[in-house]
Amino acid sequence: MSAEPDTIAAIATPPGRGGLGVIRISGSMTIHIAEKLLGELPAPRRAHYGALLDALGERLDYGIALFFPAPKSFTGEDVLELHAHGGPVLLDMLMEGALSHGARNARPGEFSERAFLNGKIDLTQAEAIADLIDSESRIAVRNAARSLGGSLSRAVAALEQELTTLRAQLEASLDFDEEDDVPSLMPVAEMRSAIDTLLTHLAHSRNAAECGMAWREAQRVVLCGAPNVGKSSLLNALCGEDAAIVSSTPGTTRDIVRAELQEAGLLLQLVDTAGLRESAQEVERQGMERTRQALKEADQILHVVDSNAPATVPDAFITASAHHCPQYIVENKCDLSEMPAGLLSNNGMEIRIRVSALRGDGVDELRALLAQRGAKQMTTEGAFSARRRHVDCMKRVNTLLQKAKALAQHAIPASEEIAEQLSCAQRQLAEITGGVDDEALLGEIFSRFCIGK
Repeated sequence: MSAEPDTIAAIATPPGRGGLGVIRISGSMTIHIAEKLLGELPAPRRAHYGALLDALGERLDYGIALFFPAPKSFTGEDVLELHAHGGPVLLDMLMEGALSHGARNARPGEFSERAFLNGKIDLTQAEAIADLIDSESRIAVRNAARSLGGSLSRAVAALEQELTTLRAQLEASLDFDEEDDVPSLMPVAEMRSAIDTLLTHLAHSRNAAECGMAWREAQRVVLCGAPNVGKSSLLNALCGEDAAIVSSTPGTTRDIVRAELQEAGLLLQLVDTAGLRESAQEVERQGMERTRQALKEADQILHVVDSNAPATVPDAFITASAHHCPQYIVENKCDLSEMPAGLLSNNGMEIRIRVSALRGDGVDELRALLAQRGAKQMTTEGAFSARRRHVDCMKRVNTLLQKAKALAQHAIPASEEIAEQLSCAQRQLAEITGGVDDEALLGEIFSRFCIGK
């Protein structure tokens, strides 16, 4: 019988020897494969103990088989799981049997992708499965479990419903406004109030998403400043290794340098950037442009200055201030003038601290402050597992709603422009749960899953 391209199989347990190994099969050939490898079709959703056969029908092992007929299965298709002893060669021979009878090797994440495409889960729940597998802390596990249970999906659905209601009222007003004898159905004050309510609910969901993201992704800590203030030396001191090249020559760092740091259970990604200055060199200008982009994406910013000649804050740093992330003025090289290291001031979103990257003075205190500030983003009750793409979508929704709000402030609001902003915001929300058709996005997400999931 020729192979059916829509039936997939994979070893679903990790590589290596173990007490148990699982093979998962999904698709239209599943029943046929079950009859060939088991000699019979097991009763649905009941553990079946018996012989497991190879491609030629010879017994390889005794194990458990579970059959889940469509549509009541993980993928929404006929699914078969074979639970055998966990020998790599044995599992390979069982896989050969499945492939010889009509299956093909599954791509990474293809089982979860089929579950999504068949409407069993949405995109955030599919991503939560991968997050649950990759979780490295108890809190990360609980956050992923909440997303798998639909917490993020429900938050997005509630926002979409509010947007749908507002758009329906506004667009009905646009239709009726064409007739002079029919008053507007959407008073301006009501429109503004509805947008404000949406922004409040969005802020709550975004806060929970950022909290969950902080537990599964490294927080970006960007080091910026003029050349030769010791940014690279400070990065090396913070992470405890020579991750960045250190030189007294201005412009040594022309590209982004990244290093990861674990502090108090929090993962931080340190980002060293090109020195900010006027330069005629094209390569150096490109490096500074990447610095500005890194500042826009930062979760925390370290503005490094020479404590012996503190510089004014560069324009790029001022621009980044609108990003509303914690910022630090780090006065480096205090060893040159024997000034004491330590915290100088802590004023809300801005902290000033003096350090010596060369001797390590004040570095431990700075590292602790970074972890403490980062941890504040992870104390939200009911946080769910989220990814940076979810948060970025919510940021774009916030920008669109703010534009709509600004348009609604005019005495005669531009209703059509407001309606367009709201429509774009709704498309951004739909992208979070997979409500928009984007093959490139799906390919990127599911390609990062493990084989067999």
